[in-house]
Amino acid sequence: MKVPTRVTIALDAKSAELFEKLKRETRLSQSEIFRNALKIYAEHSKHRLVEKEKLDLYIDMLAGGEHVILDVDHWQQFLKLIEECPAQEKFWEDHRRVARSHAEQLQGKVKSPRDVILRLEACNFFTLSTPSENEFTLVFGSDTAKKFVKIFLEEVFAGMGFDVEIKEDLTKLRIRVA
Repeated sequence: MKVPTRVTIALDAKSAELFEKLKRETRLSQSEIFRNALKIYAEHSKHRLVEKEKLDLYIDMLAGGEHVILDVDHWQQFLKLIEECPAQEKFWEDHRRVARSHAEQLQGKVKSPRDVILRLEACNFFTLSTPSENEFTLVFGSDTAKKFVKIFLEEVFAGMGFDVEIKEDLTKLRIRVA
């Protein structure tokens, strides 16, 4: 049997508090907690999700059970159905209502238009480019996806009182925060 490698670490007060809480809640040994944490960190770094901000977004959105993970091909199929649906105007009005509801729900979580955009980027609705601190370019794979996100952003930004200008290009939305 191989002898385990011993490691000494120092924790700041907040980390020590979290560590103690984990020990109480999980009833795992100190070593097991750190081995699990290291495995999780290593796994996420493989997928480039190490960025704490992005990982926190995924956890926040998925843990509450109000969001789902959807394959991009399925997403495109839903968008295609919307384009062909005779009642699509009803869909778009319902989408506006849902977006306004999101504006209310996000009041405590979201501090800026950038935060809203990053939440949507985490959903893979678009590819994001940030030409400057107050400018965002969202690149889309379909016109319906662009319309879906544009309507959502218009309603959320208005509902949260953000002063934002959205310009539409052929495959992009350009957003400038005032």
